[in-house]
Amino acid sequence: MDLSFDSFVLAASTADLGDEPAARGVADAVEFRMDLADDPLSALDEYDGSLPILATNRADWEGGEADASDAERLETLVAAAEFDAVGAVDIELACLRADVGVDAATRVRDAGATVVASVHDFDRTPARSELIALLHEAAALGDVGKLAVTAHSNADALRLLDVTHTATEWGDTVATMAMGEAGRHTRAVAPVYGSKIGYAPVDAADATAPGQYDIQTLRSLVDDLSSNPDV
Repeated sequence: MDLSFDSFVLAASTADLGDEPAARGVADAVEFRMDLADDPLSALDEYDGSLPILATNRADWEGGEADASDAERLETLVAAAEFDAVGAVDIELACLRADVGVDAATRVRDAGATVVASVHDFDRTPARSELIALLHEAAALGDVGKLAVTAHSNADALRLLDVTHTATEWGDTVATMAMGEAGRHTRAVAPVYGSKIGYAPVDAADATAPGQYDIQTLRSLVDDLSSNPDV
């Protein structure tokens, strides 16, 4: 299934593809957290949902629970890309800086899937120059550059939104969000500034990152702001 990210995509984050029916009519895609699933490739083989899948197999060194080597973990992502339902695959920027990540990305694209190059900072929101550099590098090595930081103040959140706007003006395809309570609103506001992906659980109790709204709430907020950008 196609996931081009030409326009905003709201992804329902889950480790259980059985949640997909509850996301239909609200989400545009499912982010399948393979690192949190017991047998992710079998789950993909059995998947009969209508929403396209963004496959994520997050490394433990970047906030996930995949404890395999990077080579093994990326091989599983490449295998996931072979399924027709998988329209995109998330690969960490740190991996894409190495040959193993470049090879995986090439094979993912050969399978017809889009590459989301992601970077996460669970401690802080870096300086503007660092944010710009990270986001541009991610967008250059992937088809979409994803940047998730941790905001401790309104200034942090504002800096991320500014960088999102700047990257979009340059022509980069990006997805941004600030984790934590101080950055929670960026999940709804960032699409106004050009962010192309939002993530939310079907049930808020199943959040996979700090500060996530549930899928219905985020859908309503994004749609309201997108239709009334000057409000």
